[in-house]
Amino acid sequence: MSYQVIARKYRPQRFRDVVGQEHVTQTLSHAIEQQRIAHAYLFCGPRGTGKTTIARIFAKCLNCTGGPKVDFDEDDPKCKEIAEGRSIDVLEIDGASNNGVEQVRELRETVKYAPASSKFKIFIIDEVHMLSTAAFNALLKTLEEPPDHVKFMFATTDPEKVLATILSRCQRFDLRRIPAPLIVKQLSEIAGKENVQITPDALYAIARGADGGMRDAESTLDQLISFCGDKIEESDVLSMFGLTAQGQILELARAVLAGEIDAALKQLDELAKNGKDLGRLLSDLLGHFRNLLIFQVSRGDMSLIEASEAGLSSLKEQSALAKADALTRILEMLAEAELRLRDAASKKILIEVALFKAIDARNAVSVDTVLKRLQDLRDGRLGEAAPAPASARAPEPAKPSAKPARTEASFVAPSAANPAAALSETPPAAPAPQPAAAPAEDGLEGLWARLIDAVGRASPFARSYLLEAHPVSLAKGLLTVGFDPEFEDHIALVDNARNHALLQTKLTELGHPNTQLKFIKAEAPAPRIKPVEEKTAPAAPPVPAASTPAPTAQPKPAHSAAPAREKLTSVPFSKEDFKNDPLIQKALEIFKGEIVEVRA
Repeated sequence: MSYQVIARKYRPQRFRDVVGQEHVTQTLSHAIEQQRIAHAYLFCGPRGTGKTTIARIFAKCLNCTGGPKVDFDEDDPKCKEIAEGRSIDVLEIDGASNNGVEQVRELRETVKYAPASSKFKIFIIDEVHMLSTAAFNALLKTLEEPPDHVKFMFATTDPEKVLATILSRCQRFDLRRIPAPLIVKQLSEIAGKENVQITPDALYAIARGADGGMRDAESTLDQLISFCGDKIEESDVLSMFGLTAQGQILELARAVLAGEIDAALKQLDELAKNGKDLGRLLSDLLGHFRNLLIFQVSRGDMSLIEASEAGLSSLKEQSALAKADALTRILEMLAEAELRLRDAASKKILIEVALFKAIDARNAVSVDTVLKRLQDLRDGRLGEAAPAPASARAPEPAKPSAKPARTEASFVAPSAANPAAALSETPPAAPAPQPAAAPAEDGLEGLWARLIDAVGRASPFARSYLLEAHPVSLAKGLLTVGFDPEFEDHIALVDNARNHALLQTKLTELGHPNTQLKFIKAEAPAPRIKPVEEKTAPAAPPVPAASTPAPTAQPKPAHSAAPAREKLTSVPFSKEDFKNDPLIQKALEIFKGEIVEVRA
């Protein structure tokens, strides 16, 4: 007897022998047992997954002696005829070479005749999608209402090309790619029957190269036996088919996760020099990162992962090197490279760039995370660090100038809602000096002006928001601060633990210890002093604190009220103070950034 290849020698002869397609074989078995047999079936799926094999086994079940039945006798002459392709009642037609209208017309004429010796006349059309549109249309009527003794079984790798009118007349079964562990198990059994010694790593390498096709895996094993004899190792499989060793894939993945770009590039260069299939390498790398992501998301559920023992053990080790969001970004970079690989002039360069992007993506931070951290930072939930001493950041006192100082900080926005800010924008109308302390300034407003001044030296950001506020009351150790309805959204920006601590510290320095703060929405009071009376001549010296007795127990400011109000909106903007601000430094630390430019 002539030599028979492994794929034909070990072809499944019963439904129970089919590997990895239980959802199809069980359905057909139940249909036979319940005598619910349709007139047309369509088997779809990748190459080498068992489409034609299942059709032949189904034909045996229908035409066996005493059938239809699932458990037929393999020595039944009718079953042997079908297995050997000699049955005159089971016709196998190649759709690629019989795709014209004339061939379909001949088939329609044959359908009329009863089977010669079997119960059914069965037509198995392989690669049915190759039929022309005219041939499909010629088959429609016969396919929809065939004689009771006729059954159609179609097989195709491309069901999208089959007309919808044909699909609607068939029971469709989609075959899936066979998992690698099942292929390894089947190949191991075949190797044992062939008296061939093959290592588990070699079996898994064959399964990886087969990409879910049992016939491809069996053909590869047949070729390896011819090449290596009765002893096969992983290196034999890798050298013959240009595959990458699993250990090399795991090491390349580890280099990406660890951010070792030099090690990753050296590994890729070595693989390229050894003639490895770079497209297959990228696909295997994608598969490993997919398994790593599923391992993390499923919390170690191995049932969702196809990998060897070495691959499974590496998942536990590498899962600690990156989180799920980082793995997702790495997968996106590699998947994008796989899509572009076919059209790339240099596959190696494209994969090198993909490795660079994958390593960068591993350290990237999503926009949602940035927004959440900024919100936490604003609310004072990230590192409630006490503000640095004011002396460490306080600018040098400005020398008297003939012109009032002008604030250049872009975050200060004077408004009419703030009386002090509005007054500071009005030029002096009279050069003569006015009284240094107005009654309104000696009380709560004077304290508020000094408080804003002190806060501005510690945190320009806090000062910028408080400029739109005004004092409402100070009683029983509680300072109530109001925001005009126009600026009520600023309440959420300043009402946090960090700003409370800062304001309480400055109030203590101003002689009001243990003072609590409360922020409310309240309309700003109208100015009680005319703008023309607020300004003093630049050359007028400030009135000493001792010259006017304080009307209350509050400390008297060391300068006049008018300069204090002018200073409220005239504090010079310092780039150094901005860079050294604790809030800015904290943001730079969290996001690992740097200040490129500061614009006033």
